[in-house]
Amino acid sequence: MEKLSGLSHLFMTIFLHNFSTFMVIPAITDVTMSALCPGRDQCSLAIYLTGFQQAIIGLGTLVTMPLIGNMSDKYGRKVLLTVPMSLMIVPSAILAYGRTRNFFYAYYVARTLIAMLSEGSVHCLALAYVADNVPESRRASTFGILTGIASSAFVCGNLSTRFLSTPSTFQVSASVAIAALVYMRLFLQDSIIDEQLTTPILTYKGIGKGKGKAIEQLTTPILTYKGSGKGKANAGCCANEIPSKDVRVFKSAPSLEDMLCLLKSSVTLSQAAVVAFFYSLAEVGLHASLMYYLKAQFHFSKDQFADLMVISGIAGTVSQLVIMPILTPALGETRLLAVGLFFTCVHVFLYSIAWTFWVPYVAAMFSILFVFSHPCMRSIVSKQVGSCEQGKAQGCISGISSFANVISPLVFSPLTALFLSEGAPFPFPGFSIMCVGFASMIAFIQSLMMRTAPPIANQKVVNTFFVDA
Repeated sequence: MEKLSGLSHLFMTIFLHNFSTFMVIPAITDVTMSALCPGRDQCSLAIYLTGFQQAIIGLGTLVTMPLIGNMSDKYGRKVLLTVPMSLMIVPSAILAYGRTRNFFYAYYVARTLIAMLSEGSVHCLALAYVADNVPESRRASTFGILTGIASSAFVCGNLSTRFLSTPSTFQVSASVAIAALVYMRLFLQDSIIDEQLTTPILTYKGIGKGKGKAIEQLTTPILTYKGSGKGKANAGCCANEIPSKDVRVFKSAPSLEDMLCLLKSSVTLSQAAVVAFFYSLAEVGLHASLMYYLKAQFHFSKDQFADLMVISGIAGTVSQLVIMPILTPALGETRLLAVGLFFTCVHVFLYSIAWTFWVPYVAAMFSILFVFSHPCMRSIVSKQVGSCEQGKAQGCISGISSFANVISPLVFSPLTALFLSEGAPFPFPGFSIMCVGFASMIAFIQSLMMRTAPPIANQKVVNTFFVDA
C-alpha cells in the first residue's frame, strides 16, 4: 500500500487530465455536424475529415511516441509529461471561445498538430512511471488501477457533459486541463533523478590489462567514448558515471533498427506487438465509426452519447478497480488478456447488428470484461525489459499502436461513409463496424498463442556492439 500511496499524485494527475480530455468526446460529434452539415444526421464530409485527422495523428505519434518514451528514460517522466499536458489545453480553449465553422477549422488544425506530438503520450509516460515504482509481481494490478482511474475520469467527465451546455463543456475542459498541469508540476515527484539516471548507456572500448575484448552491451548506445584502465571494460545498464570528455555520440531517438532489435529480443514482446497492432486497429476503427453510425441509425445526440459512455465507464471502472486485482493473480495476465479480447469481439459485433436503440447500451455494458485487454498487454510488455528501458518499451508499443492509428481511419472511415449513404452496395449500415470486429478477432487469436517468457529484471534486452570513438 505504501507504493500505491506514493502514486497518489500520479493518479490525481491522470484523473484530471482524462476528465478534461474525455468530457468533450460526447459533444464533439454534434459540434462537427453543426459546423459542417447543419440540420443533418448523416454527413460524409464529417466522417472523412475525422478519419483523415486520426490518420495524420497516428502518423505523427508513430514517430513521436518512441522518442518521447526513450527521452523520458533520460530526462525523467515529469519533464516529458509537461509538454503534452500544456499543449492539450489549446484545442478545448478554442471551442470554449466559439464553435462556428471558422472556429471549428481552427480547432481542427490545432487539435491535429498538437495530437501528432502528444496523443497517448500522457498514458504511456504514466505506465513507465508506474513501472519505475512498482515491483513486477504487483505491476499488472497497478496498471489496472491506473486504467481504472482513467475510466473513473471517463465516467465523471461524460456525466458532467450530460448536465452541461456545449459551450460550458469546453470551458470546463480547458479549466480542468490547466488545473491538471499545475497540480502535476507542484506535487508529482519525478521517478528519474538526474544523478541516478538509469538510462544513459555508456559504450566504450577499454585498453589495459585483462581479457582485452569488448563486452557485449545490452542496449542501444547513447554515449560512445574511449576509456582505459585495468581489468575488463564495464559499462553496465544503470551506470552512474557519465564521461565528461571525448563524448562523440549522443542519441536520444531510437531508430527503426533499435525498435526491431527490441522486438526480436523476446518472442513474447513480438507477440504483444502484434496484439497491440490489431487491438488498436479495431479500437480506432470503432471510435472513428461508432458515433456517426449511431447518429445516422438511431439519431443519437450529445446526451445519448454521454449516457452510453457513462455506462461503459462505470462498468470499466468497477472491473479495473475491483475485479481485475482479484483475477490477475488467479489467471495471470496472458489469460486475462485473452478474456478481454474475446469480449472486445463480442461487444463490437453486437454494435454492428444493433436492431434498436437500446442494443448499444447493452453492448456498452461489456466494458466490465473487455477493459482487461490494455493493462494486461502493457504489463506483459513491461516484464520483458529491464528497469532501464521501460520508457523505450512502452513507447515502442505505443508507436506500433500509432501505426495502426494511421491505417485504421483510412480503411474504416470510407467504409462507414459508404454504408451509411444511399449508395451502399447492400443494406447493412453496421458493416464497417463488423469489419472492426474481425480485426479484434485477429488480436484475440494471437493472444491465445502467446506464451509469457520469464520477466527480465534490471537488464537490457537489445544487443549492440562497441564502436570506436
